[in-house]
Amino acid sequence: MAKTANSVIGIDLGKHAFKSVLLQRKGEERFVLTNYASRAVPEGGMATSEELAQEIKALLKEMGGNAKACAVASSDPDSLLRIIEQPTTPVTLLRSALKLNGLAVLNQDTKDFVLDCAPVSAVALNPVTPDGAPAAASIPSGKTRYLVGGMLRPAVKQVSDAMAKSKRTANILQLAPVCSFNAFEFAYPDVFAGEAFLLLDMGHEQSTVLIGSKSELVLVRSVDYGGKNFNEDLSANSAVDPEAARTLIKEGDAGMMDICRSSLLRLATEVRNSIGFFEGQREESIHRIFVSGGMAKTEMSLQILSDELGLPCEIWDPLESCEVALPAAKRQALAQEFVSLNVACGAALSFLKAA
Repeated sequence: MAKTANSVIGIDLGKHAFKSVLLQRKGEERFVLTNYASRAVPEGGMATSEELAQEIKALLKEMGGNAKACAVASSDPDSLLRIIEQPTTPVTLLRSALKLNGLAVLNQDTKDFVLDCAPVSAVALNPVTPDGAPAAASIPSGKTRYLVGGMLRPAVKQVSDAMAKSKRTANILQLAPVCSFNAFEFAYPDVFAGEAFLLLDMGHEQSTVLIGSKSELVLVRSVDYGGKNFNEDLSANSAVDPEAARTLIKEGDAGMMDICRSSLLRLATEVRNSIGFFEGQREESIHRIFVSGGMAKTEMSLQILSDELGLPCEIWDPLESCEVALPAAKRQALAQEFVSLNVACGAALSFLKAA
């Protein structure tokens, strides 16, 4: 059991590509990346657990390694992720309340969801302990903010069945934004604990905005804009060859720059609104934006977002605090791939730190 707990495969079930990492724990806070893989998946997703299992098998075969434990993250756009404020309650009791009467707690019918919850910050919200109960030596503060996440039951069953067909067990199943937040905490502990920050994960079908401050998750929202929209705009809905469009971007073509700016303006507006909401609620300011996801590989995208938002937009590395033990060729390729491994890394780290 100890051997299994010290080695885990983190899997990100994205909508455009599946990503995986193989992490090993070598000490209390020492983690090593020993392999990773990325594999494009069919457009439109997989309708059955058998189809999903085939894609997972292919991903794991490409990555290799003999770790048995798997931590899985889902990027399902139909998932539920919300911050609520409730009287300070042990997490076990709040889970029961969500299961029995999610409508009353969330003002939404949740009978079709599998739900879980956790305090948004056990540190920032003293006197709440990590399990959500009032600290023994303090007086309850009245209310606590909790993060509630949920996936539709058919989606959970499909993932569970697919992992079983792959002869693997999903030791944990989390939502992708939660994994990204956890990965950032490990990669940049000083920023995470000491200042306000915004994480922008640009996915294929949607983007996620996470705002945190001093270890506390303050805001989480999804934006219906992602790499799929960006590519469609660049190629004028397939009127222009996508490869030609990408070449023009790399060459800094002025016309393509205008198309990129027009497309990204939708995302920039939503991010600006999120920052305005946060800064209007708290006496804090966002000074930079940490970007991840496939779109972040395009330097022009980062530059346009920086210009539109008036803030530096920089790629963050989920492996910043990890050691890397890879063959030379794979290590070189990692320089282009790490920007999309944040969710897989967060899933793996969540498992290893809890084991």
